[in-house]
Amino acid sequence: MTFARAALRRSGGALLLALLGAAAHAADALAPGAREGDLIFREGTEAVSAAVMAVDRGAYSHVGMLVGQPGSWRVVHATPSEVRGRPDGVVVDTLAFFTDARRSRRHAVYHVQAGDDARRRAVGLALSMRGRPFRIADPAGTYCTELVWKAWRDAGLDLEVRFTPLALPLMPGRYLLPSDLLASPRLRPLAQDVPLPAGS
Repeated sequence: MTFARAALRRSGGALLLALLGAAAHAADALAPGAREGDLIFREGTEAVSAAVMAVDRGAYSHVGMLVGQPGSWRVVHATPSEVRGRPDGVVVDTLAFFTDARRSRRHAVYHVQAGDDARRRAVGLALSMRGRPFRIADPAGTYCTELVWKAWRDAGLDLEVRFTPLALPLMPGRYLLPSDLLASPRLRPLAQDVPLPAGS
């Protein structure tokens, strides 16, 4: 009987690990065709996300760049801290973390129409900015849309975006809003919006 119980525990543990692995893979899945350097937009759940969307009047509040490959996607993005003890700045998170329901109501991937060499350079440049402070109006820092735009610009690809003039208190200037970036003729939707399941 003891042997049977131990075998059941082992098989039950294996089943649990398989289910957890399948769930992790599903969370890490994107539409076929996603490539490093493509952009992933999300509608965030935080107050700062609501503020961005109120100013922008667009569908998304945040963006990052895909790095890695299918099955192990990560996202490099500039963000206020989403992890206790981690400073605001440019970070690399797993795709599952970036799209988790606690941080994202929905997301969509946009393919950047570019050659392989420019794509490799853009990814390298975005990753090289890891650790740079998250700042809205400070040349020593960067913010989410500016990060990915600069990476592609410095890689040799002009995304042909326009910056929106904003009269922000103490920080008036021209800013690249998520909808400005989405309007780039170099982007095309790859994955449809992915809403949360009903009842979530």
